[in-house]
Amino acid sequence: MARQLRLNLGREGNEPSLDEFVRGPSNAVAVAAVEAWPAWQGGCLAILGHKGVGKSHLARAWATAVDALVVEARDPDLIAAAGRPVLLEDADRGVSTEGLFHLINLAAREGGGLLLTARTRPSTWPTALRDLRSRLNAFPVVEIEPPDDVVLEGVLRRFFRDRNIKPPEAVYPYLLARMKRSIPDAKAIVKRLDEAGDEGFRPVTRVLARQILEAQGQLDL
Repeated sequence: MARQLRLNLGREGNEPSLDEFVRGPSNAVAVAAVEAWPAWQGGCLAILGHKGVGKSHLARAWATAVDALVVEARDPDLIAAAGRPVLLEDADRGVSTEGLFHLINLAAREGGGLLLTARTRPSTWPTALRDLRSRLNAFPVVEIEPPDDVVLEGVLRRFFRDRNIKPPEAVYPYLLARMKRSIPDAKAIVKRLDEAGDEGFRPVTRVLARQILEAQGQLDL
């Protein structure tokens, strides 16, 4: 049997887009809040959520849409940040407290804005700066919940499409009922299905999906 080659036409190197961001009940509130910029309270907003819910993808899509400056948490470029929107990721995992204080102040000025991503609320972050403490306590936040079926199916379809794979429709509900509930896991499953299909010269089907989930210990018997 001749091997069926699948060209990798993926767009993983492209910048994320708000128009292409997969939306569902689990992230609808967060997407609406992000798209409300520049009408954020004090020019600031924090997207909260566990690992794998899509907060970084949403934040990067916003940064692309508004030409935001992406700064380093430990050493933000305050000169470059003046007068433009700014994205700072993982703000609860080691950030310059003085830098964050100045970024919050800059966000309130014309043309400014500050979007943070984090797993915990700014009000819980430690700081010895009294003025920063008050700002963190009042920092506007929005949460992304673990991805629902609408979001997971949407990202599965996108990951398959990026690899030029069109599986039978029955593959989607089968995966959704059994896979781990995170976007990175969805991406990993599609990658493994693609690899397994190429290795065995097999199409991506529900049978192959079952074998992959079994091998990864994800199959709910």
